[in-house]
Amino acid sequence: MAHAIRYYETGGPDVLRWEDVTVGDPGPGEVRIRHVAVGLNFADIYFRTGLYPAALPAGLGVEASGVIQAVGEGVTHVAEGDRVTYTGSPLGAYSTERIMPADSLIKLPAEIGHETAAAMTMRGLTAAYLLRRIHPLKAGDTVLLHAAAGGVGLIFSQWAKLLGISVIGTVSSEEKAEVARAHGCDHIVYYRRENVAERVRELTDGKGVPVVFDSVGKDTVAASMASLQRRGLLVCFGTTSGVPPLDAMQLALRGSLFVTRPALADYIAEPAERAALAGELFGHVASGRIRVGVNQRYSLRDAVQAHGDLETGRTTGSSVFAL
Repeated sequence: MAHAIRYYETGGPDVLRWEDVTVGDPGPGEVRIRHVAVGLNFADIYFRTGLYPAALPAGLGVEASGVIQAVGEGVTHVAEGDRVTYTGSPLGAYSTERIMPADSLIKLPAEIGHETAAAMTMRGLTAAYLLRRIHPLKAGDTVLLHAAAGGVGLIFSQWAKLLGISVIGTVSSEEKAEVARAHGCDHIVYYRRENVAERVRELTDGKGVPVVFDSVGKDTVAASMASLQRRGLLVCFGTTSGVPPLDAMQLALRGSLFVTRPALADYIAEPAERAALAGELFGHVASGRIRVGVNQRYSLRDAVQAHGDLETGRTTGSSVFAL
């Protein structure tokens, strides 16, 4: 019998339910996949709380890795027995088996294990588009990255180092600072006891940075804007503290700033672009140039605990459900 986590109302972690489910045969363009590892992401919390809407009742989870058990009519780019990974809709990755659109799947190189894939597909592709698509960054540039010890942050900092880009990273504790430094973060700012914008100005000889990568949102938006150079870019790619209020006049007063709120889905929607970003990411990981650690492992039955840990900042780096 297959199992899945489902929720029937939005709210705290306790709305999550472990259930028996029936998984049928794949239809045209579909596959049945047996999961080996499932990624735990902040996006899952956004769906569970209702920040991201979903028709209820619903499954949960947008990232997993596993083995194809059966393929439907018309599926040619993957086959039974292939090792694959994916991120994105439809919801339902918190499951032992499921039916998936074949077009969503990315073949997994032999050098990359399932847990590593589940820990890095969403985070790694996010780091990929942030560094390779959002802004023409070049060697010698310095950027500000919030939540530098998070899953995206650890991959981002390593990749930035490969590109010759310096990273100023914000963290909450000495423990997280140590993790961030070990993954390539050049300068640490302790946001709970330091003025972020002042430290950024100190570290950049008063100039500020050309780009701020902000996954926190409401609590950091003011410091992010104050850290930017004239005509700098604020990249709001997450909202762990809530959606930031933005006053367009403040953008003008702070130096004609730019703001974007990108979504990974729009950078991997086209198969060719997804393949290019995934190929670059997998190449770095397979060669060891980028290390992806799994810092927390949970049973899928323990999704309530996992969400509590993630939501209260008790995790570092990437977390997975190991099946």
